[in-house]
Amino acid sequence: MPGVTAPNPKPPLHLGLDAGGTQTRWALADATGAVQAEGHAPPISGLMLLDEPGRAALAEALQALAAALPAGTVLRSAWAGVTGVDAALATLIAEALGLPAAAVRVCSDIELACRAAFAPGEGLVVYAGTGSIAALLAADGTLHRAGGRGAVIDDAGGGHWIAREALRLVWRAEDAAPGAGVATPLGRALARAVGGDDWPATRAYVYGASRGELGTLAVAVAAAAQAGDAAALALLQQAGAELARLAQALHGRLGAGLPVALAGRVFDLHPAVEAALREALPGVAVHRSAEPAQHAAARLAAALENHGR
Repeated sequence: MPGVTAPNPKPPLHLGLDAGGTQTRWALADATGAVQAEGHAPPISGLMLLDEPGRAALAEALQALAAALPAGTVLRSAWAGVTGVDAALATLIAEALGLPAAAVRVCSDIELACRAAFAPGEGLVVYAGTGSIAALLAADGTLHRAGGRGAVIDDAGGGHWIAREALRLVWRAEDAAPGAGVATPLGRALARAVGGDDWPATRAYVYGASRGELGTLAVAVAAAAQAGDAAALALLQQAGAELARLAQALHGRLGAGLPVALAGRVFDLHPAVEAALREALPGVAVHRSAEPAQHAAARLAAALENHGR
């Protein structure tokens, strides 16, 4: 209509996802890779595809992710780093976001962490969230890894492991002297987190929680260490040593001089975790990964779309 100016369409954006057992962090970047918005959504994991309840929860999580994006967002591509990566996830993410399958790339969360921290081949990442793993993405695209085998086998140093070991300490103390375990700062911190200081409260929490939810009890362990609980502090130091072991395994295979980047929320729990890791890796350059994984994923998504032109 003459004299009427059509509104300028919103520029297309590119979505990056850092998806794990506790939550999914997302970021939107423009064509240059600059982040324009970010937020979080429910957890997304390839492990959710293993049974029908998990698949239903995954569908709900993807719907929640789509709803969490700013109104009017126009997507052109997406890159997701996912715990328990499964090829089927790319199709499901594309369908939920209204993207063609070719515009979605899915990799493991540790590969994404490697891409965020180093150019391929230049260093390795020790990642400690709910679980634990170390990896190096080589220049030829090969992902060399140590750990990351899940809580049933290992995952030492991760949040789930810290929580499980702390609960074991408290309840073994209770076995020896009823009332002794729950009376410690660690016992009291865990009791507050699970909703009670008796065994039924712990049992209901532990066996009703997801792997990621159980891992959040690591926060209570850190609070107990901060309050002066020697056992909690020793456990966090042990976690740091276990995480250093993952780096040591890759150093033995790929080169002792490789620098190490630390990623994942376990390193934010308490300084003792990182201090113990550094002590176990003398002479190694260790730093925190500077770029959030979801920002790196958004940048990679923008590059994916740009390269496709």
